[in-house]
Amino acid sequence: MNPFPDLQAFKVSITDHVATVMIARPPVNAQNSAFRDEITRIFDAFHEMPEVRAIVLTGEGRNFSAGADLKDRPDVTRPGAFPRHNRLVRAGFDCVMECGKPVIAAVNGAAIGAGCVLALVCDIIVVAEDSFMSMTEVEVGLAGGVRHVLRHFGQSNARLMLYTARRFYGPDLYRMNVASACVPQDQLLATAQGMAGEIASKVPLAVEAAKRGFTLTEYLPLSEGYRYEQTQTAALSRTEDTREAQRAFAEKRKPVFKGR
Repeated sequence: MNPFPDLQAFKVSITDHVATVMIARPPVNAQNSAFRDEITRIFDAFHEMPEVRAIVLTGEGRNFSAGADLKDRPDVTRPGAFPRHNRLVRAGFDCVMECGKPVIAAVNGAAIGAGCVLALVCDIIVVAEDSFMSMTEVEVGLAGGVRHVLRHFGQSNARLMLYTARRFYGPDLYRMNVASACVPQDQLLATAQGMAGEIASKVPLAVEAAKRGFTLTEYLPLSEGYRYEQTQTAALSRTEDTREAQRAFAEKRKPVFKGR
């Protein structure tokens, strides 16, 4: 199933409640304004589609995404060009973070600059052994991505990455706890889709509540964050899906969820 037949920079499919979003903008899956418009449209739609419960984001070919398309930079002589550009760039990342469904990045190759950030805004990261992440802004006189990098990398490694533009390959990312799994290239997509399928088998409303919990409580004090999560538990206990999950557990059968 492909609900977006008119896409130019992505290929999308949905199977058994798992959506696979493949970046398909050759030669290196660079991000331009059309890319950002499409990714926002895709993830905003998935946010509200009950048939999608988990999402895998990966790249076609040898790159996850080689970063921002330098041919699509704003005109510095035109007033307002940079604020508009920056707002659209943020939207291309925010739509992934704010999507109600968990997103798994299957990093199949180079994830550079904005491509690295795109992987880092996903909920779970799986990397191929020969894939790598790097932030190359210092090589082209730009800046950005520090805050996203710090969400996943320790202080010393984050600075090493940003100050040197060094590449961190799959085994390094796994060792640093940036990635949850590091597998051979030919096992990458199946591994990520397997994780997504496991997520999709759980109570959808509870999974969405868990993602909201991660998103909303990330910078809250412990007491306030946990208090919020308790309100989610109370609300979920009144839903039909929670009652169905508990009945199915007691009856040793597969639950049938209705999204309410």
